[in-house]
Amino acid sequence: MRSPRTLEVWRLGTVNYLKSLKIQDKLVSERKAHQIPDTLLSLEHPPTYTLGKRRTDHNLLIPQSELTKIGAELHYTQRGGDITFHGPHQAILYPIISLRSIGFGARNYVETLERSMIEFASMYGVKARPGNKCETGVWVGDRKIGAIGVRITSGITCHGLAFNIDPDLKYFEHIVPCGIADKEVTSLRRETDALLPSEEVIHKQLITCLANAFSYDDVVWKEDPSVILDTKDVE
Repeated sequence: MRSPRTLEVWRLGTVNYLKSLKIQDKLVSERKAHQIPDTLLSLEHPPTYTLGKRRTDHNLLIPQSELTKIGAELHYTQRGGDITFHGPHQAILYPIISLRSIGFGARNYVETLERSMIEFASMYGVKARPGNKCETGVWVGDRKIGAIGVRITSGITCHGLAFNIDPDLKYFEHIVPCGIADKEVTSLRRETDALLPSEEVIHKQLITCLANAFSYDDVVWKEDPSVILDTKDVE
C-alpha cells in the first residue's frame, strides 16, 4: 500500500519568464534534497517566445529586433520541445515533481500531462486528443490547444504545459509553433460554446485535472505567493 501523496500548489498570477526559471531552479534543488513535497506553479507570462534546447531559431519568423515592436521577449531554455509562445490568457502549469517517487518514466509523465489537458477540455465539451507521431501537445482536430515542454534532471521535473484559454492568437503567426508547419493554433474560447468562468476558476479546474491524473490524495493550496515570489530567495 502506497503512502498518501500531497501536491502543493502556488497560484502566482503574472510572472516574468526569467523570474519563473529562477523559482523553478530553486524548487528543483529543494525537491531533490527532499525539503519540499511535489509542487505545482500556476501562472501566466507576459508575451514571451521560448526556444527549447535544440535552438531551432529558424522557426521564429520575424527578426529578433522586431520583437520589442510587438511587445514580446525571446528566451532560450533547457526544456525539450521547439519554439512556443506564452502570454496573457494562457494557463501555464510548471510541476516540480519527483518521478521516482511516483514510479513514472518520462514518456508516462508527458502522456499524463496530455491526459490532464484532454480531461479539462472535455469539461467544456471540447474533444481534444494527443498529438500524432512527431506532434507534441494536445490538439482539437488539426488545431493545437495545449503545448508541452519539459525538463527532467535527476528524476525531478520542471517546465511543463501551457493551455490556451483565450490568448491573442496573432502572436503565433510569428513562429512555427512547436516546429510543426501548416497547423493552426486554437483556444478554449474558440472551441467551446460554453460560457467560460473567470480565469482563476479555469486555472483551478485544470490543476484539479492534473492532480487527479497523477493520483494525488491531497492538494494544498498555498495562500501567500509573495513567499515564493520574493526575489531575494531566487536570485
